[in-house]
Amino acid sequence: MHYITPEATHLRVSRLCLGCMTFGEPDRGKHAWTLPEESSRPLIQRALEGGINFFDTANSYSDGSSEEIVGRALRDFARRDEVVVATKVYHQVGDLPEGLSRAQILRSIDDSLRRLGMEYVDLLQIHRWDYSTPIEETLEALNEVVKAGKARYIGASSMHARQFAQALQLQESNGWARFVTMQDHYNLIYREEENEMLPLCHRAGVSVIPWSPLARGRLTRPWGETTARLVSDEFGKSLYSTTDENDAQIAQNLAEVAEELGANRAQVALAWLLSKPGVAAPIVGASRQEQLDDLLGAVDLTLTPEQVEKLEAPYQPHPIVGFK
Repeated sequence: MHYITPEATHLRVSRLCLGCMTFGEPDRGKHAWTLPEESSRPLIQRALEGGINFFDTANSYSDGSSEEIVGRALRDFARRDEVVVATKVYHQVGDLPEGLSRAQILRSIDDSLRRLGMEYVDLLQIHRWDYSTPIEETLEALNEVVKAGKARYIGASSMHARQFAQALQLQESNGWARFVTMQDHYNLIYREEENEMLPLCHRAGVSVIPWSPLARGRLTRPWGETTARLVSDEFGKSLYSTTDENDAQIAQNLAEVAEELGANRAQVALAWLLSKPGVAAPIVGASRQEQLDDLLGAVDLTLTPEQVEKLEAPYQPHPIVGFK
């Protein structure tokens, strides 16, 4: 495994981050395909053995049970100072409504720490932009969380670049804790972030930790092949349903580059992301150990300029999706 220190932090993170939405009690929350605790723990342990030290969850995943499972596993399999734990706030969980008011943020971080069994998280991220709360209130509350020692750093996720620029400017002018990461939707078949968000992050010294780096599994198998999760994944359908023809061509080129390299599709798609300036650690998910072992191989793969060109050439502009 390779490691990187995201700009403006003292964190040392693995070049792959394990996304923990897969881990959660299936009878809690919105996703029946999640893995219960007894199936989740061996995967978390295997990730640690493979060198992954960066784990991304959220207050809302499986109604909080993702945080509970991840917290217990990390307590049993790792030392707290050896892992980097990220969680999020915004979506509704239990009796806590959706939103980023001061009261919601302060309640949510306390709930997350209780579920994780931790005194602090390394990174607290706002999951979306809250149109019903003044952004100043949100940013000041996040600053309180950092000052209280409950989060070492703060980050943001999917929003318009103009919104992120506004937030960064307000943090700067008020002396508040600053966003150090942007978790955005970025992969070979969705590259709209290259237009505004990635240049903004580069200028501001913000590290990018892309979600859905494998397009919810679409970049891991022959195009059009489905799984039970793909069939039931309504959010995923909303991301990729309108660009099928262009995406299929990119996927075909991905398969050809993978064959040239003697690698698999997922490894090549991740290696492409890892080669992009500013990308610290794509967030990968795995529900089986062999999937996880395959993904770990991506960090040692290097693409030639010709291979990168082949992967990128077919791309056509896509509609902006994934947030409001």
